[in-house]
Amino acid sequence: MSKMFLDPNEPLYTCTAENCDGCGVSEDLVCHFNIRQLLRFLSMALPVFLLAGFLIFRFNPYLLIPWILFILSYFGLIEIRVLCSHCPHYAEPTLKSLQCWANYGSPKLWKYRPYPMSSLERVVFYLGFFVILSGPVVPALLQKSYGLLGLYIVLIVVWKWALKVLYCSHCMNFACPFNTIDSELRKRFFDRNPAIGRAWEKYKQGHMTDRST
Repeated sequence: MSKMFLDPNEPLYTCTAENCDGCGVSEDLVCHFNIRQLLRFLSMALPVFLLAGFLIFRFNPYLLIPWILFILSYFGLIEIRVLCSHCPHYAEPTLKSLQCWANYGSPKLWKYRPYPMSSLERVVFYLGFFVILSGPVVPALLQKSYGLLGLYIVLIVVWKWALKVLYCSHCMNFACPFNTIDSELRKRFFDRNPAIGRAWEKYKQGHMTDRST
């Protein structure tokens, strides 16, 4: 799997450590990705999108085309800009595409941004998910497919819960609105990745200055 993912024994590009031996941060935070994480994420997400696609297709097959095109453009380009470009994994200079569990294979077209998401980026992030996940709701209501719609909502809730437990509570992309890493672990990561810590501090100081003027 060395060609599919970064070497788990080599520190991240942003990390100042010479090796990963004895790293207490990696015991609680996922710095490297593997095939198991990718397959588990896909198994969690696919039921949601397959049922959504089915509800749209059954209502009007032609509506499925713009929905799929939006999904591809959002997760392949837009989300990469507003979310993934803030992740330390994105900083790896040897990677031309992402090798993570959520957006594997997406091209790195944007520059790395080692600081929090802006308010506009957060709006775009949430809006993209809203458009995608709300796509089958109206078709389901018009067809009175209340049972399937209820199942769809349950799958979304389960997916969000599983993400929080299995991924968001161990993710190094602190900029993500779904990230649940506590401040103590975040500080420990910044200690080993000081350039990112300084970027976050500078960003916060800049926003505090803007509010005080």
